[in-house]
Amino acid sequence: MTDLEVRPVRRRRVNVLPELHQGFDNLRAHKLRSALTMLGMIFGVAAVIAMLSIGAGAQQQVIAFIEQLGVRNIIVEAREAADSPALQRVRKLSTGLTFRDLRMIEGSLEGLAASSARKRFVPAKVLPRPYGDIPVVFGVSPVYQTIASLGLTKGRFFTDDEAKAASSVAVLGQAAAAGIFGAEDPLGRYVKINEQWYRVIGVAGPQLALQGDVGGLPAQDRNNTIYVPLMSAVLRIEDSQAYFKDEIDGIYLSMKAEDSVAPAGTLVRGLLETTHRGAGDYSIVVPAELLAQQQRTKRLFEFVMVAIASISLLVGGIGIMNIMLASVMERTREIGVRRAIGATRRDVIRQFLIETTLITVSGGLAGVLVGVALSRMVAYLAGWSTIVTLTSVALAGLVSVAVGIVFGLYPAVRAARLDPVNALHYE
Repeated sequence: MTDLEVRPVRRRRVNVLPELHQGFDNLRAHKLRSALTMLGMIFGVAAVIAMLSIGAGAQQQVIAFIEQLGVRNIIVEAREAADSPALQRVRKLSTGLTFRDLRMIEGSLEGLAASSARKRFVPAKVLPRPYGDIPVVFGVSPVYQTIASLGLTKGRFFTDDEAKAASSVAVLGQAAAAGIFGAEDPLGRYVKINEQWYRVIGVAGPQLALQGDVGGLPAQDRNNTIYVPLMSAVLRIEDSQAYFKDEIDGIYLSMKAEDSVAPAGTLVRGLLETTHRGAGDYSIVVPAELLAQQQRTKRLFEFVMVAIASISLLVGGIGIMNIMLASVMERTREIGVRRAIGATRRDVIRQFLIETTLITVSGGLAGVLVGVALSRMVAYLAGWSTIVTLTSVALAGLVSVAVGIVFGLYPAVRAARLDPVNALHYE
């Protein structure tokens, strides 16, 4: 090799295995202190996962319910008067929701695929007597099955001919069928609604239900429902609360295209506002708008929950930094010995960062387990839907590593800056 040849500079290979081994040894040597140091991380990560799982479960249930309503649908719900004076005040301005409103909307909307009125009421009695709550009766058109994406597990829905003839046929929701007939097959059986007998021709599939109102829709268990032809409900079944109710109490509209839903909703609002003269006796629900709103709310909720839970992680990180500063003081002589036998400042920084990261990652893993257990316990005790997502677990893991690096960096740098000579003579 000539003098002009340049020898390649070999970089020193970094072996972190000794630092990892020493870090585990230090954790085992101070078990109680290490466990107490991890508590902040455990509680912080567990809070993040539990809060996100509860929020994700609740939001997913609401979003699934809205999607079930149909993103191409528009629903008009009548607001019934609570008492006679309230009804009289409303009737001075509006006759309530009527078939005339439905015909006006059908004649004004372009791109309308299907429409159905609805007559809803709770009957005074149902025979055979249900085991639980009395089912709600929905008088609807046959096209309602398509608009509401109502699947059937048994039998069929009523036809147009049966609807025109106001036939005494009925389709039961799952809960209604189980409550009235138990484990028996309801097809071909008869159910008496008030004073009118109806032949069961079908059983609807399961429907999502919510306990509270969503965007103007009243809380209801759609599984505990009896569907009958609209005119059969209007003409055959006597409603004891008919005086307080509108001619119809619901209008379901389905548009051909999703991009026409928002303009159609605006048009329907304008039409009803004019004909009802601002009486406020109805509400209009556009599931597509509700879905977008719920998704925005979900993102905001997750951000707020993470921000709140991060306070616990911040407190835990401060505690870790405090413990590591104390550890630097305790191990001053050890640091001096390492520096004296050739360890560089980078070696000392790496050693303390690895130890801090081991504490935070161990605490983070334990926090994930505690968070999953908390979410499962909440779901079991409160009956809420909880979902532990991979995003929340990954977020917790990344935060654990970040806390270890951020709050361990200052103690590590302080340890590396110790003078080796003074460190060797430290007692």
